[in-house]
Amino acid sequence: MPVITLPDGSRREFDHPVTVQQVAESIGPGLAKAALAGQVDGQLVDTSHLIERDAELAIVTARDEAGLEIIRHSTAHLLAQAVKALFPQAQVTIGPTVEDGFYYDFACDHRFTPDDLTRIEAKMAELAEQAIPVERSVMPRDEAVAFFRDMGEAYKAEIIGEIPAGESISLYRQGDFIDLCRGPHVPNTSHLKAFKLTKLAGAYWRGDSRNEMLQRIYGTAWGDKKALKAYLHRLEEAEKRDHRRIGKQLDLFHFQDEAPGMVFWHEKGWKLYRAVEGYMRERLDHYGYSEVHTPQMLDRSLWERSGHWDKFGDMIFATEAEHRTYAVKPMNCPGHIQLYNHGLKSYRDLPYRIAEFGTVHRNEPSGTLHGLMRARRFTQDDAHIFCTEAQLAEEVATLIDITFETYRDFGFSEISMALSTRPDQRVGEDALWDKAEQALQQALEVKGLAYRLQPGEGAFYGPKIEFSLRDCIGRIWQMGTIQVDFSMPGRLGAEYVAEDSSRQVPVMIHRAILGSMERFIGILIEHHAGKLPLWLAPVQAVVMNITDRQADFAHEVQKYLHNGGLRVESDLRNEKIGFKIREHTLQRIPYQLVVGDREMEERTVAVRTLDGKDLGAMGLEQLLDHLRHEIAARGMAPAED
Repeated sequence: MPVITLPDGSRREFDHPVTVQQVAESIGPGLAKAALAGQVDGQLVDTSHLIERDAELAIVTARDEAGLEIIRHSTAHLLAQAVKALFPQAQVTIGPTVEDGFYYDFACDHRFTPDDLTRIEAKMAELAEQAIPVERSVMPRDEAVAFFRDMGEAYKAEIIGEIPAGESISLYRQGDFIDLCRGPHVPNTSHLKAFKLTKLAGAYWRGDSRNEMLQRIYGTAWGDKKALKAYLHRLEEAEKRDHRRIGKQLDLFHFQDEAPGMVFWHEKGWKLYRAVEGYMRERLDHYGYSEVHTPQMLDRSLWERSGHWDKFGDMIFATEAEHRTYAVKPMNCPGHIQLYNHGLKSYRDLPYRIAEFGTVHRNEPSGTLHGLMRARRFTQDDAHIFCTEAQLAEEVATLIDITFETYRDFGFSEISMALSTRPDQRVGEDALWDKAEQALQQALEVKGLAYRLQPGEGAFYGPKIEFSLRDCIGRIWQMGTIQVDFSMPGRLGAEYVAEDSSRQVPVMIHRAILGSMERFIGILIEHHAGKLPLWLAPVQAVVMNITDRQADFAHEVQKYLHNGGLRVESDLRNEKIGFKIREHTLQRIPYQLVVGDREMEERTVAVRTLDGKDLGAMGLEQLLDHLRHEIAARGMAPAED
């Protein structure tokens, strides 16, 4: 007679084995209708799962994160069923969930078109309305291989053939469609109410360019139509804000095939980059860091000792010279330990804080490259602190403060944190990992900061605090990290003379606030829709004359503001002032300064903001003070379209 313990601590007793669905029905008709799956003793199962012994049970609905994942995975199966119904010759391959949705890859002689997506989506809606039961079954591996091969599904047969012999395979059937899957899935297709197919793409089988090209269909799925509508609106906003599109419009940067994943910064883009870098350099000076610079290539042996060679593997760009192998650095930390090791350190020298705007290279797969957001060459705002165990808590607390200050100044107010603990593949003794994890946890708790736990998500050399930002359209971006490392300093020979004259290994804190400078700038561009706050704008103001008579005075205004530290341009073209204003509005220049005969006579300028607000006439000194005050304020709310 199983006793079922529910999340609120209440218990329900049954005199016979029960399914998850039956437990939901015993609680109430609303929950029974909403139930998508169950979590039995922490394990996700279908609602048809039979519980035969005492267990803890949580009913999973569309409101749960796990429920949303199940909806998306089930919608991928619905997509495959619709494709097979419309294109019987198509072979199904793999169809996983991804962030906010799913995709499915198909082998099909027919080339899918946007019109086909409309047809497929309509067929999916038709199948969903039929409330087709989704049923799980189990089949021996060899039998499953033969079953799918006989169906003409060679790709599925290949996948199953790689599963160890003797294992049973779980299959899910809905109507005349059957697929290989671990599950769980929704009880029937009526739970799939809010979905949209979003795009087509090509994808190599197994992600290997030596294999055949498949056709990938992407989609999104949500618990209800309201959530779907909100997501599609976010997609529209994201498309308008795409940093690659804005970067081209504003002449900030470009990419080209001769240097895949490596950005070419134009003059205006580089001004933005330098503004971000300059701000971070001010932070370094304020908090007592020494800025350093380390070699771009280091001998392979150093990367082997640090553990990076095994960790990064094929992602490392390597080169040969004079019978030695050098790695183009994928990380800055081993080089920083070499700086620390240059000269014996005493406990009086600690904490020893060094920072570098270090350019690194990683051989990211070409299919994952995405403008500034994911590149092969990028620069990290990297810093490392070498300290004693006694100094660790204070250093981590200060780093948390610096990180929050920085994000606020860049216009981000919603910041969340996670504590990522030891992964399965790691270096160092468990006792050292215990110390490192406790230090980070205590720092968060002493400050009273909420955080989520991410077991197994730490770096291979230490646990970390991860900071994530929510942008103005609701997207979450994982950003900075604070990592405590008790292992790598010892692996690379770092030590200091303690107060008792013994030799001790320092604790090493790895810190990056922005992470990749390029990625952060891409996020900034999208967050602000290219309408960057004054202190970051590549061109902060443009001076425009109405006729040629004011050209000399307009140039004088531009020079005065430039000498006052502003990034200012002048537009003296023989064009109508309305045309100039529209053009510079499209260029997202924060201030437009107009001079006509009256302004020239009174030595003033008519001041107009990007959003069209008329601030009236200002004298040059008054204007410079106004702009400097706004620049000093820094943290501004993102501009709205």
